[in-house]
Amino acid sequence: MAELMLFRRDANGQDVELPGSTVALEVELQRRVEAGLEQMLGIRFLASEYPTGPWHRGRIDTLGLDENGSPVVIEYKKNSDSGVLSQAVSYLSWLESAHHEFEALVQKVLGPEAAESIDWRRPRMVCIAASFSHHDRVAVQRLPERIDLVRYRVFEGDLLSLLLVDSSPGSPSTASSRRNRERDAAADSVPAAPIVPASAGPSLVPDCLRDLYAELDGALTAWGEVEVAPLRHYIAYRRLVNVASVIFRPKHEAILVYLRLDPGTVTLEEGFTRDMRSIGHLGTGDLEVRLASAADLEKAAPLIRRAFEAA
Repeated sequence: MAELMLFRRDANGQDVELPGSTVALEVELQRRVEAGLEQMLGIRFLASEYPTGPWHRGRIDTLGLDENGSPVVIEYKKNSDSGVLSQAVSYLSWLESAHHEFEALVQKVLGPEAAESIDWRRPRMVCIAASFSHHDRVAVQRLPERIDLVRYRVFEGDLLSLLLVDSSPGSPSTASSRRNRERDAAADSVPAAPIVPASAGPSLVPDCLRDLYAELDGALTAWGEVEVAPLRHYIAYRRLVNVASVIFRPKHEAILVYLRLDPGTVTLEEGFTRDMRSIGHLGTGDLEVRLASAADLEKAAPLIRRAFEAA
């Protein structure tokens, strides 16, 4: 299992490992993650201890909506507990039966625009615990649901670490709500990037950009554990959060890459990089990088490296 080790230099200039520990109370972990939910996990907070009714007989620790519009169920365990996985799967089955209730909650908390953008094809579960068993990790790869197993540790100095130890992209649902169908119909009438469904393959990449995209894909997946998630209008490259979003512009023979990187730390170059903080766009990420050639990709390599090192 992946292990995070933190070191601090002592008075003698020697690196000393910081001992990690767990929280005293589970609610401490829950409240801290909820307070920094969007920054830590790319998830917008909706509700805490949400009741699932008499049939499912439980309370979801945290409900949210992630940066790609996917509904999210989050469950916490202060120690190791294989029950967190089965509990989360049970709550996901409630979510599948409560589309209207969830949409109403999103509209109330985040507004009508967020409610209209919900993507029901790939609901997400995030299980946060001190550790996971071998059986948990095997189960994640066998289940059809989209699941992230996240290991936490607290350290001296009020430090909190979250480490993605296993992830399954899941199988996208073919069912869609009325709002999904209405949104898709509206999207068909608006010029946009080519739609890239979850079954994306090389044939869906524009011919004029296939070679460049192959090189870009290699550059984006060279940084260890990276999930490639083809979504409705872009391809997300993610760890716990989206690090890069890729959009094709075949008419201009270019690929737009949106990186999770502060544009204020980059020397912007007209026609190559752009600050998107005040400009709406498909995908996520504040820095736009325009790639039209292998030379552009080579020039973008340091920016891609910085984005993944910071993730």
